Amino acid sequence: MKIGLQVPEFTWPGGPAELGQNFANIARAVDDCGFDSLWVMDHFFQIGAASRAPMDMLEGYTALAFAAGVTKRVRLGTMVTGVTYRHPGILAKTVTTLDVLSGGRAWLGIGAAWNGREHAGLGVPFPPIAERFERLEETLQICLQMWSGKVGTYDGKHYQLAETLNSPPALSKPHPPILIGGGGERKTLRLVAQYAQACNLFARDDATLKHKMNVLRQHCAKLGRNYDDIEKTSLGLNFSGHHRTASGIVDQIGHLAELGIQHVIFSIPDVHNLQLIELIGKDVLPQVRNLQEGSTHV
Repeated sequence: MKIGLQVPEFTWPGGPAELGQNFANIARAVDDCGFDSLWVMDHFFQIGAASRAPMDMLEGYTALAFAAGVTKRVRLGTMVTGVTYRHPGILAKTVTTLDVLSGGRAWLGIGAAWNGREHAGLGVPFPPIAERFERLEETLQICLQMWSGKVGTYDGKHYQLAETLNSPPALSKPHPPILIGGGGERKTLRLVAQYAQACNLFARDDATLKHKMNVLRQHCAKLGRNYDDIEKTSLGLNFSGHHRTASGIVDQIGHLAELGIQHVIFSIPDVHNLQLIELIGKDVLPQVRNLQEGSTHV
């Protein structure tokens, strides 16, 4: 079982003047405690209720580059980049830069985008959902072409590139792993089966999670892809009451392993306090590290 942390917000004591130091402390703690991955949201406004939008939100790849500079081993990614936020050629270059400067630790986390408010707020075009999925598939193709080392043209419906030059190349081989977020059964999970090394499933009940995995398995069968080659990740646990204790966290992770999850990503309230990160590193990771998909006990 792999363990990751997503930083869900950046409005912390001390305000913007201390935000950099607080974030550096989180990144170092995650690295030192043995977490496998560190993620930030890729949003321009804080998501949630309308009253939350004025809360602090960092630009995702700048934040990850900062985290790369204060860590040594943890892998880094966005959970997840909306396909509309950056031109795909620039996105591939950005993720490649993060991969090179971090020593080969970058993920590409990506999805079809959904937050109309921040698009309108900052003047980013927000096409209909069908077009966003078309753009998502073209973006995946462009990133893979640029990471293949092939310098050529790309002529898609929405994007045309004259020269897919990407120098220096990524250090991750064959390329930075791609994680696609979401559980849409007709399009999203088909794209996972065709292009991705990991999926992130947001389902919160067992039956739905099992169903999504079965749909992914069916897409893999149709495309000739090995289902077991795709890492199944899940975001978020319950951190109230007993679930905030080491035994409560271990129980939840064990249950997710039984369902087939291989990489649990925490989204921790008041993460800047570091206590829960340190608890997980000291008392949880040693118990769950050897859990396998389908495990029935810790």
